[in-house]
Amino acid sequence: MTASDHATTDEFDTLDRICADSGPEAMFDALATSLSARRRWHALFDLRILQARLAVGLPPAGGPADIPADLRDRFDERSLAACREVGWPLLEEGHVSAAWMYLRAAAEPAEMSRRLEALAARVSAEEGGDDEEAARTFEEIVGVTLWEGVDPALGIGLVIRTQGTCNAITAYEQAVSRLPAARQRPAAGVLVSHLHAEVSAGLAQEFERRGLDAPPEISIATCLERLADDPGLHVDVSHLQSVLRIARVCDDEPTIRRAWELASYASRLPPDVVYPGEPPFENVGAASRLFYGSQIGVEVADALRYFRTEAVGAEPMSGTLPCDTLVLLLTRLGRPAEALHAALARPRNETAMPSPLQAAGAIPSVIDLAAASGEWELLRRACRERGDEITFAAALVAERHQKRSDVQRGPQV
Repeated sequence: MTASDHATTDEFDTLDRICADSGPEAMFDALATSLSARRRWHALFDLRILQARLAVGLPPAGGPADIPADLRDRFDERSLAACREVGWPLLEEGHVSAAWMYLRAAAEPAEMSRRLEALAARVSAEEGGDDEEAARTFEEIVGVTLWEGVDPALGIGLVIRTQGTCNAITAYEQAVSRLPAARQRPAAGVLVSHLHAEVSAGLAQEFERRGLDAPPEISIATCLERLADDPGLHVDVSHLQSVLRIARVCDDEPTIRRAWELASYASRLPPDVVYPGEPPFENVGAASRLFYGSQIGVEVADALRYFRTEAVGAEPMSGTLPCDTLVLLLTRLGRPAEALHAALARPRNETAMPSPLQAAGAIPSVIDLAAASGEWELLRRACRERGDEITFAAALVAERHQKRSDVQRGPQV
């Protein structure tokens, strides 16, 4: 804060005169205008809280604990408005962490995300004058978008730009992988698109190095056909395998297709440069190619044969991932009845850690699968055999609800 940020003696005299002539509210309005003009946002917030206390009939001094329950809603409404009044200007000025302190409870997530994206774009356009200031702003945007979970996709994109692929993957594992699958998907898609672009650029350079004409539109699949004899590396293998794992939560066709192309690339890497994965993805490239390819209509029968075999033959120490992968794949292929059978065939191991797919909620519940397939009797019978009265009761209610909804909709034309 500079000396000009402080009120002068004349300003104090002005407040004194306004209060005497027009009352406290007029004085507060004049002070708010002055604080806003001098960009003293924290002081403006304190003033608004003082006004909020007086407006609901509380004394000017006090804290949150002394607000009676019957006044809480009115006070909270004014305090949240104050948070927005000072938070948005702070954000506009690039003070992201300070702004988030106010906006955490007061801003709509979509609006917060939109404004952070606009700020990041503006800082990118202005970058060069004060690189240290730009770096601080980017760091604070990443802190809110990624570590506070406001917009993980934007955060991952900024980490890729400012810190590189390796740090972006680490950040995803630490901050994004704990979120529900729906929140993970946009950020996972960013990583897939980024690595796809890296591999595509590397293959284009390979064509140039060999003096060959690259395909008009660089496609990894097309390039691999033209460079069938090329065992070279055009991307960090650990990055490639990590992204192929992360992409399993994604369900949109463009991302699935990019992941399939990356898996096709991984499948032709020399064995001595790849790392073994966890079952059923021990051979990360080949298994991933089947997993993603089948979802876009490629090698569907081979994929189902492979993942069924892996699920049936899974060792107890493999956890639930082999079965969960089969359930997820069958669901995405539009085979809910088969997916329900696979889910019910999953070995019951109360001590087994859930797979990342299960922990993220990417796997539909047996109730959802029964509703999609109509196999209610199968589910109830399995519940009886397993002694699972909770799922049994839930299935009874869900089936009744589904039948009632079907009756209300009437016959389909």
